[in-house]
Amino acid sequence: MNVMSLKSISFLTLPMIFLLSCMHKTEKQDFIRKPVDEMFAQRAYPHGDIPFEAFSNALDQALNMRSNSKRDEVAWNFAGPLNMGGRLSAVEVHPSQPGVIYAGAASGGVFRTVNGGASWQPLFDNAHVLSVGDIAIAPSSPQTIYVGTGEANAGGGSLAYDGYGIYRSDDGGENWQHLGLTASGSIGRIAVHPTDPETVYVAAMGRLFANNSERGLYKTNDGGQNWEQLLFVNDSTGAVDVLVHPLNPETVFAVTWERVRRPHRRSYGGQGCGIWKSIDGGQNWTKLQLGLPTGQNVGRIGISMCESAPETLYAIYADRTGYFDGVYKTTNGGNSWTRTNDGTLGGMYSSFGWWFGRIYADPANPNTVYALGLDMFKSTDGGNSWVMTTSGVHVDQHDLVILPQNTNTLYLGNDGGLYTSVNGGSGWTHNKFLPVTQFYTCEIDEQKPERLYGGAQDLGTLRTLTGQFGDWYTIYGGDGFRVLVDPTDNNFVYAEYQYGGFARSVNGGLSFSQALNGINSNDRKNWHTPVVFNPLNPKSLYLGANRLYKTTQRAILWQAISSDLTKGPGGGNLVYGTISCIEVSKADTNVIYVGTDDGKVWVTQDEGSQWTDISAGLPNRWVTTLSSRPENPAIIYVGLSGYRYDSYIPHILKSENYGLNWTDISTGLPEVPVNKILADPLLEGVLYVATDFGMYYTTNDGQEWNLMGSGLPNVPITDLRLYEPERKLLCATYGRSMYSINLDELTGFREINHNLTTGLKAYYLHGNQGFGITLEMQNAVNVQLTLTDLSGKVLAVKHVGASLSGQKHFTWKPGIRIKPGIYIIAAQSPDQKNVAVKVVVSHQ
Repeated sequence: MNVMSLKSISFLTLPMIFLLSCMHKTEKQDFIRKPVDEMFAQRAYPHGDIPFEAFSNALDQALNMRSNSKRDEVAWNFAGPLNMGGRLSAVEVHPSQPGVIYAGAASGGVFRTVNGGASWQPLFDNAHVLSVGDIAIAPSSPQTIYVGTGEANAGGGSLAYDGYGIYRSDDGGENWQHLGLTASGSIGRIAVHPTDPETVYVAAMGRLFANNSERGLYKTNDGGQNWEQLLFVNDSTGAVDVLVHPLNPETVFAVTWERVRRPHRRSYGGQGCGIWKSIDGGQNWTKLQLGLPTGQNVGRIGISMCESAPETLYAIYADRTGYFDGVYKTTNGGNSWTRTNDGTLGGMYSSFGWWFGRIYADPANPNTVYALGLDMFKSTDGGNSWVMTTSGVHVDQHDLVILPQNTNTLYLGNDGGLYTSVNGGSGWTHNKFLPVTQFYTCEIDEQKPERLYGGAQDLGTLRTLTGQFGDWYTIYGGDGFRVLVDPTDNNFVYAEYQYGGFARSVNGGLSFSQALNGINSNDRKNWHTPVVFNPLNPKSLYLGANRLYKTTQRAILWQAISSDLTKGPGGGNLVYGTISCIEVSKADTNVIYVGTDDGKVWVTQDEGSQWTDISAGLPNRWVTTLSSRPENPAIIYVGLSGYRYDSYIPHILKSENYGLNWTDISTGLPEVPVNKILADPLLEGVLYVATDFGMYYTTNDGQEWNLMGSGLPNVPITDLRLYEPERKLLCATYGRSMYSINLDELTGFREINHNLTTGLKAYYLHGNQGFGITLEMQNAVNVQLTLTDLSGKVLAVKHVGASLSGQKHFTWKPGIRIKPGIYIIAAQSPDQKNVAVKVVVSHQ
């Protein structure tokens, strides 16, 4: 086995090892290799790009709605995990206080610890975009910090959005100022002048999925108030790395990378790639070539300088495909280079070196250098020999800090989070306190609701058995997607990795076996394949490929119940030509709705015998979510991804007649992609909506929309799961783990049945709080209030003495524990029958 294979297995769980053994060779390669562009494609369909102006305007709408919301809102509660980590793109350490560390998450913002990682504080949650490209501390003024947004690594889920420019803090991260470069796409590296915190160089890669001129190397001499573009090659070549000479800061090295990415192709190299040197602060540049690779096949390059011997630099190369192409060294400031003895590193990139591109020289010893790839390799003899130093560490290394005071102390950021070594990489400790997991889905065990589950990027299917933050673990490998727990028997757990790698467990998630028997292997399946329960019979499940499949035997055998419901195979990477969401009506499980990634919505009213295309009247966008009313199968809500191009497009629509007609109900919402709609099963007209820029809700079927709660970071909300007995709503975030909110606190007490004209009313009640009661009586009579559950069991009785006709207000505390649910409050008069008494219940 090669180094890649050995390392891959070393960090996988046993279920994941089994998972790999079931795959064909080509499946394994695609599984281990680069993430596909699903998050971008979903938002770019049908035109193939995300219009920056539409994105920026939608972002402003969301931020304005957030800033104008009430501050006394119900708070979201963090639900974990802390211990699993997630992809870090940047790490920085205070130059004189090594316990102060800053971590930049690929899609979760900036965190700071002041105690060496024992606890972390989010600092960046109010920024426009929480995707971090780099963090730089001014060496001469450590309270001055610069952050570049937009991850320059050209892969992974966060690539859906570019960044929003540069931010600065002058108080260690407590407050931030946006400094511009808004259209610069992603930021590869920031370098601050060694003695002047106002002079900063920024390597900007530009937009990933479009050519633009706002890329290259930028410089400011006034702390970001003004920027000058110093190095520009062409509109498809950006700058990905920059170094400033520590003793002669007029000497600057920059690295450019020619990178073209479209939904249907990628080209990660060309003549534009290279290392450049300036000796006049960036006014003039020389491309360094002597001894270095040149030509069309050059790909991503990383560069590093030894601070104590700044004439010694190292550069690591990939070719345009992504294969490793050498580590090079200069001892004369870049005038000439020689290739090191790097044969050991041949497999360190596999075929996606564009995902890494980093090398780090020890600041005190020019012969010690670290090369980052799938793993990290170290040389202590100037590159003559190399050893792998990340045994037991998560794969995909992205950033490294070598502590100058003690160069055996290393801080490593990778796809699994932050790792620390105190012995030069011989051993590592994983930091278990960063809430930056990128979840696609979430799930709750109905029988043991403290058990939470989720499918996560890079980490597989995760769960906690206790509901605590620090004891989550992986139960199934790959990138985790849909996970389901049978609500009637939690021994049956279902999990999934990308492209519909669906499996079942019959022992509560201890082990899994493949569960695709009966599904045609030639059918198309989405990167994120939808699977749902029959809401009334969890032995029956539905899985969406390009056809809809059904099982009645807990996934032992599947049978197709539709023909191809898409427009056909997708072109390039933009669509898969697959079903993207499924909704089975609780009111009538013969009624099933499906949406596709190419803009189609279908319905069957006879469980698949006949299907009707109900897409007419809907915008042509990727269909992300469907939600039906539990009491009426004809009512369906559809949510869409994507952005406007010229004119407004709705993102949520409603039909009351099985999709025959559609009504836009998203007016007032930010024009952002919708990822999940959940119709409240108890409260008519109440919808909860997860979007790329926050959570929103309506209590009147979309006539008005409100920001939903407070305390949720500005990251994509990807999934929702309601635990009805406690009215707890769980949400999955892409970059900040999971959060939950109590819906009763959000919505308050609600009168459920509005049609009763007598004293009999149904209310949704919760907790041990008192009920505020208002009686409206036509006559002065005695009144008896009776609280019963829906079975008719009397729970409490209260006698109210006679009073004048009109209104009587008081608080009723029944003195018993009342679980959240629907109850009947009956008002009767022992003195006179059929006396009209109106009861109004309010929140106390």
